[in-house]
Amino acid sequence: MKRFKKFYIEITSVCNLACSFCPQTKRQANFIKTEDFTHRLDQIKPYTDFIYFHLKGEPLMHPKIDQLLDISHEKGFKVNITTNGTLLHKVKDKILTKPAIRQMNFSLHSFDGHEGSEDKDGYITSVLSFVREAMEKTTMIISLRLWNLDMNNATNAERNRNRELLGAIEKEFGLDYKIEEKVEPGKGTKIADRVYINQDYEFQWPSLDAEEDDGKGFCYGLRNQAGILSDGTVVPCCLDGEGVINLGNINVQPFADIIENGRAKRLMDGFSRREAVEELCRKCGYRKRFGA
Repeated sequence: MKRFKKFYIEITSVCNLACSFCPQTKRQANFIKTEDFTHRLDQIKPYTDFIYFHLKGEPLMHPKIDQLLDISHEKGFKVNITTNGTLLHKVKDKILTKPAIRQMNFSLHSFDGHEGSEDKDGYITSVLSFVREAMEKTTMIISLRLWNLDMNNATNAERNRNRELLGAIEKEFGLDYKIEEKVEPGKGTKIADRVYINQDYEFQWPSLDAEEDDGKGFCYGLRNQAGILSDGTVVPCCLDGEGVINLGNINVQPFADIIENGRAKRLMDGFSRREAVEELCRKCGYRKRFGA
């Protein structure tokens, strides 16, 4: 049976920020119900052990995130959460010691990416306070992300913009070096036990409005990952945040049938030939990372 290394489950399509690097979803605002969440876990259990509360939306906004984590643990899943971290003060006590959590990914670039953000010092203090407590009380892994470097200006403005955040991290962990001198874009650097920092170039979401190329290349969508949007739409990867490649809906069709249907098989067969058969895939720059 096919096994996925990553399975993205969007628990809400709603976000509390409007970041420049993340297109706002045109989908209806939705928070997954606990019974629907349970149903999805039962459907995907044979296919993976790791789920990611991610696609679009801010997972810490879900009012029952603690219950979703408990259900995940009961069913034997390890959870990775990707968050902008701005709501930690409201939900820390609901999530901190949940055994289901394997990893927390903090998108620190969200602060500067959202017009109107205030109190950067308070923001990073809150995130680092959570990290400190997590290190003391749990075994979770922490990834501090700054994915806002510019390919054409990676050594100047963006690095300077990040200096305040990086300086606070260096002080918190007693680092005797500047993080920029050690971190390579796209690679994680360990700065403490179970704590990593990642810097990378600003991410570009694929869009049907983008230019199309020759369609050559390869992708791991439906090979090592898949996703389910909050309304039940199954998508091949974490980059289809609008459900453009709608493979079916898990609320009305078994997941096992969805990934064996014509559209899913055509996508997989296409990439086996190093060919993108879906329009969105032909307009996705991520595909080029894996060669032709």
